[in-house]
Amino acid sequence: MSVARRTLGAMTDEQWPEKLLLVTAASLKARGKSPERIRTLVRRGALVRIGRGIYVYPATASAFSATPDGDHVLRAAAAVIQAGRGSVVSHRSAAALHGIDLIGRPGAVTITARPAAGRKGTAGVHLYTTSLPATDVTRKLGMPVTTAARTVIDLARTLTFAEGVVAADSAIRRRLTSKSDLQAVLAACPGRRGVVQAARVVEFADGNAESALESIARVTFDDCRLPAPELQIWITGATGEVIGRVDFYWEKYKTIAEVDGALKYADPARAKAQLRRDKKLREAGYQVVHFDWHEITTSPEQVAASIRAAFAIGGRRMRDPAA
Repeated sequence: MSVARRTLGAMTDEQWPEKLLLVTAASLKARGKSPERIRTLVRRGALVRIGRGIYVYPATASAFSATPDGDHVLRAAAAVIQAGRGSVVSHRSAAALHGIDLIGRPGAVTITARPAAGRKGTAGVHLYTTSLPATDVTRKLGMPVTTAARTVIDLARTLTFAEGVVAADSAIRRRLTSKSDLQAVLAACPGRRGVVQAARVVEFADGNAESALESIARVTFDDCRLPAPELQIWITGATGEVIGRVDFYWEKYKTIAEVDGALKYADPARAKAQLRRDKKLREAGYQVVHFDWHEITTSPEQVAASIRAAFAIGGRRMRDPAA
């Protein structure tokens, strides 16, 4: 953990702008710094501008730049200060703060504020206007942010079904929330846009999905009318020896599906180990299908067809082991 992040954790919630080591133009002027002097400090690298009239010191900027979506988090902090009291980091920006998986980068900063005349987003900031119950707001790195449960529900309401499932699976897997928490937040949002889809996301969510790729695969299987598989199942051979844990398993068809991440075959040793494991699985009578991100996102029907072909062979062997 960096010194900057240790400093953040030592501050009180009431001091949250300072907790992020943020500096406002107003505070600098109060210390005798003229607008020209502030511009000079920025030019010299003594201050880093992260929003209109909001700055951080170089050490803080470097610490956050070295973390996933750290620059986005700093821009979110600046946006909340600029939006004023009662503003909260939400939606995709809240997901970045909580460490909830998203498809793609967070993009524009997203915040929520109480409805008020004249409120509007600014360049690079998407503003949602609604009142949030206190139970749906927490603090992360000192910033006011929607809870993990509220964040998932907001994403499930406003993004695609697949993106909602990716977020929900991730949050449950990391124990940031639970299905019961999600259902409680959902129950408090009757009539909101997208609640029907969000309810379906919560019902479909499964914390056993270990990556965004696995979550997307689950949605694809459902779209292609494949039966729901079991996730992360340990497979044994004919003599009882453990062969390994597989991503997806259909017991009825003795079929296994494995998702191949970008790094799975980058290491020759891992690639050889995977081939040896596949050989053992097939020798034990299992059908094994592999697919990657490109295949599941661009040719989902082809992936489904490969799995169905495996079902046909595996199902036949289940009925007639001699086949």
